[in-house]
Amino acid sequence: MVNLSQNGCAVWVASSTEGLKTPTAVALGKFDGVHRGHQKVIAPILQQAKRENREKESNTNYIYSTVVTFYPHPQEFFTGIPHALLTPVDEKVQQLRSLGIEQLVLLPFGKELAALTPEEFVEQILVQQLQCQQISVGEDFCFGKKRSGTAKHLQFIAAKYNIPVTIVAIQTHAGKESITDTLEEARISTSLIRQHLANGNIELANQLLGRPYTLIGVVVQGQQIGRTINFPTANLQLPKEKFLPRQGVYAVSVCIEDNQTSPIKGVMNIGDRPTVNGTNLTVEVHLLDWVGDLYGKNLTVQLVKFLRPEQKFSSLEDLKTQIQLDCIATKQVLSGNTNE
Repeated sequence: MVNLSQNGCAVWVASSTEGLKTPTAVALGKFDGVHRGHQKVIAPILQQAKRENREKESNTNYIYSTVVTFYPHPQEFFTGIPHALLTPVDEKVQQLRSLGIEQLVLLPFGKELAALTPEEFVEQILVQQLQCQQISVGEDFCFGKKRSGTAKHLQFIAAKYNIPVTIVAIQTHAGKESITDTLEEARISTSLIRQHLANGNIELANQLLGRPYTLIGVVVQGQQIGRTINFPTANLQLPKEKFLPRQGVYAVSVCIEDNQTSPIKGVMNIGDRPTVNGTNLTVEVHLLDWVGDLYGKNLTVQLVKFLRPEQKFSSLEDLKTQIQLDCIATKQVLSGNTNE
């Protein structure tokens, strides 16, 4: 268990239920992305915990706002295939902390947990170990052996322990894409966000997330080819499970670890660098109007707009010319001066 605290707000990341802070108000789900739909599920337990804690004169029975999710992702467990995440654990912690969540519980998802019936899950995990006082789930939440338990089922079981369950309606994006869209097509979901990112539709993905999609990584040594054409780039090492959007060039906004300056405009390339016969996928960022040593620094890169697909140029000079055009486009995008 790791205690991550900042500005007086602590998030407990637990790979087991030993040492947890109890009693709890719990939001249940996968929460990959912590998108606008997830935020609606989390809101009731924040409100409930604050309300009940205000009514108590001491901290003896303090209720901890808690998000309970699974690790590894259940899909990874059942398929045996690594599952790329919109928000790896460290990033999920950051997002939950910003919302005011005090505790994150990562239930180890394996054969034992997968075999629990809905009744056993409620009794053993929620009641006995988490001492749950309040639960919030999305209306499409499923749990227990073979996903046999539904949100309504959870409400019924929890009522036996006098635990209220808030079922949050599926959230849809602004007015649907069209009047012919089904609820499934219009819902805010992790899979839809992944689809938009894979297609380079960054603005749509950001709308569903409620914030810019972000890549957070440490700057490592690259081939330094950018220096030879006066466009030095920071080569980012990302968590291996981080979901990458479409390969190509992006207008981005960059924050540097321990740097108090405002976000810096940047051009980012995700790809194999075919012009220089690259063979490995890299994520490289060129910062506009900025000079300094970034090695070993953590960068937080917010994606604003997909500019173009990656392409192979006949020479480094042609590549340099295109990067100059990318920088101009980025300045226009980040200054709100697009002609679209």
